[in-house]
Amino acid sequence: MTTIKEMTLHPRKLSFEMLRDIYDHPVTLTLPDSAYAAIDASHADVQAIIARDKSAYGINTGFGLLAKTRISDDQLELLQHNLIVSHSVGTGEALPDNVVRLIMVMKVASLAQGVSGVRRAVVDSLLGLINNQITPNIPAKGSVGASGDLAPLSHMTLAMMGEGHVYVAGKKVLAADALAQHGLEPITLAAKEGLALINGTQVSTALALRGYFLARNLLETATIVGSLSIDAAKGSDAPFDARIHEVRGHHGQIEIAKAHRQLIKGSAIRASHDGEQDDRVQDPYCLRCQPQVMGACLDIINQAGKTLLIESNAVTDNPLIFNNDDGPVAISGGNFHAEPVAFAADILALAIAEIGSMSERRIALLIDATLSGGLPPFLVDNAGVNSGFMIAHVTAAALASENKSIAHPGSVDSIPTSANQEDHVSMATYCARRLYEMAQNTATIIGIELLAAGQGIDFHRGLETSEMLKTTHQKLRAQVTFYDKDRYLAPDIEAAKQLVLDGTLAEHWQELRHDWYESK
Repeated sequence: MTTIKEMTLHPRKLSFEMLRDIYDHPVTLTLPDSAYAAIDASHADVQAIIARDKSAYGINTGFGLLAKTRISDDQLELLQHNLIVSHSVGTGEALPDNVVRLIMVMKVASLAQGVSGVRRAVVDSLLGLINNQITPNIPAKGSVGASGDLAPLSHMTLAMMGEGHVYVAGKKVLAADALAQHGLEPITLAAKEGLALINGTQVSTALALRGYFLARNLLETATIVGSLSIDAAKGSDAPFDARIHEVRGHHGQIEIAKAHRQLIKGSAIRASHDGEQDDRVQDPYCLRCQPQVMGACLDIINQAGKTLLIESNAVTDNPLIFNNDDGPVAISGGNFHAEPVAFAADILALAIAEIGSMSERRIALLIDATLSGGLPPFLVDNAGVNSGFMIAHVTAAALASENKSIAHPGSVDSIPTSANQEDHVSMATYCARRLYEMAQNTATIIGIELLAAGQGIDFHRGLETSEMLKTTHQKLRAQVTFYDKDRYLAPDIEAAKQLVLDGTLAEHWQELRHDWYESK
């Protein structure tokens, strides 16, 4: 049975732990009384602005290039309704439940700060969807990341209005039916409320957070599997000497080197070649430079994480309602521009691509008998009759190369919209969305490396790897048997990929990554 965690959401207090819980599991949320007081005060400010009978963007005017068009008070509800239905133009597959849940929670966190001018009924409508596990049908494509994620957030808002479709227990149903079945009333949007709901970066940020969580998991698993490859190839542990990394000073490099030292510690395979004659003066970079490359990945993952945590707690709609000495004022700005998220997603793409690239190089080393420390060609007995891991490596190479293309920065692109009123956009939604596909590619590459490194360890029969890596090897062998002769290999790759994605391999070494992440 799915665990439903209860949370109180304090504005500007979302942590990575909370965000990960929201991503991983359904939750029930409540807001403190102080948040409702701020919401009520902000709504009262909007009513005061309307009462002045002056134009205020987004409250009693049109939108975008139509901002100069004044809307009469008796049409303000229609204005908001038309805004949502006209902006619900997304396309493509629906975003998954966990991403949509993050979107809705972050929107609640934004509105609850009391500068968006909505009624408490709007926030409660979102909480009703979250707490009853009703997932709006949000198509993945159609946002350029400014003025916020307009199209996808409009689809979210449609569900609140009882229009469009939602998912309940994985089944697509009419939003009106789902609301009725759970005793929820469709909301009629008042002045400013539609704009407050659809202006914002929550979709881009939720997708980028998914990429951030995946990047962390990939890096942790790749570090373990990379150590297994070092041992399988009878690589040296000298490059991980703490003194080397301390004199350079990068946090990520120091931490990754420390992890490799601890992962390899006590390996009988490593000890066995201390006195061996070996004409390899230095190991190839894919073994030796893991701290330098993967440490740099850790550092930029941390950098992206810092940005995304700030954005998760941000108010990003427009205009915002503030109270001056002479009364409330609606101030137009550009917090909906998702450039910070686009940059964060782009650097996460670099990390995910490099993690996979380095892993592919270790696979290539392990199948090459001239480099692999005595392992048979292509990691199989009777090579020639058996092809072994020859083409599994080709798959890894194909995916690594594909990631290089996908990783091209999306944030450097822009295309003007809204008749050139919105003349520079971030493309953050695409930047963040592509991270999932890249992560699947890299997880497959690491899975193939896991199979290859595990095979290498088996070929050193009579010598055991370290205790920590032995646990990794045992987890692999519980799912995939030794490759003694050619067989249907695709299911083995899929099983290994799932070990990478589900975090199974990293469960037993949590203490080694205790200091990895600067934003907890």
